[in-house]
Amino acid sequence: MIFIGEKINGTRKAVKEAILGRDEAFVRTVAGEQADAGADYLDVNAGTGPDRELDDMRWLIDIVQDVTDVPICIDSSSPQTLAAALDHVGKTPLVNSVNADPKRLDAFIPLIAQKGCPVIALALDESHTGMPKDNAERMDNIARIVEATRSAGIPDERLFVDPLIMSVATDQKAAVEVLECIRSIRQTFPEAHITGGLSNISFGLPSRSVVNRTFLVLAMQAGMDSAVCNPADVPFIESMKATDLLLGRDRFCRRYTTAAKDGFTKK
Repeated sequence: MIFIGEKINGTRKAVKEAILGRDEAFVRTVAGEQADAGADYLDVNAGTGPDRELDDMRWLIDIVQDVTDVPICIDSSSPQTLAAALDHVGKTPLVNSVNADPKRLDAFIPLIAQKGCPVIALALDESHTGMPKDNAERMDNIARIVEATRSAGIPDERLFVDPLIMSVATDQKAAVEVLECIRSIRQTFPEAHITGGLSNISFGLPSRSVVNRTFLVLAMQAGMDSAVCNPADVPFIESMKATDLLLGRDRFCRRYTTAAKDGFTKK
């Protein structure tokens, strides 16, 4: 599994307060904990208004890069912020995100292609209102994104397709539908990665960790190989390691037994 650490996000109250108050120690701690837990990328989302997002993004990137050499996932809907952040990072980042909106594709794809970045592709079209009504619409949106990325010379293996995980608290069939979509993505675009915010599935429910871990097992079996999550969540890592083991992906059970000896504190 490729883990994208989710916690440096200005939409979270504590992170927003740290950004506005320039609390460097807080950001350093959050970044360090996720890096130490084995994150492959650290998502950085300033979550502030357009008048200050770029400055906040640069500030966050500087702190994260000082703490760890884990690559950054630049999370912004602004092409101006993305362009500046791409020039500000050290290692090639992951870009979060594009969707099937022609304006977003036209603004983001050339920047991504020029820098050789991997990119998260959301299965929606921002130029239309609302979320996709069904998996057919999800797959149509993904196909249009893939057409654009391939035309720009971006190989499918640099795509992280996000099928849009929704809460089962508001739609009882949400998990079943997104699992079907994951299987379709894996079959249609076998070289692409499949990612998503796994904790979305449990929003509004009690004991969310149980739901998240169970969904992780099902999603991995369906073909998901990446997650936007907290890599320091030990029960989550336990489930991931055990699933890899049971799916025959852990030769001689080495990764599982090593992780068990370490208390499942790293992915």
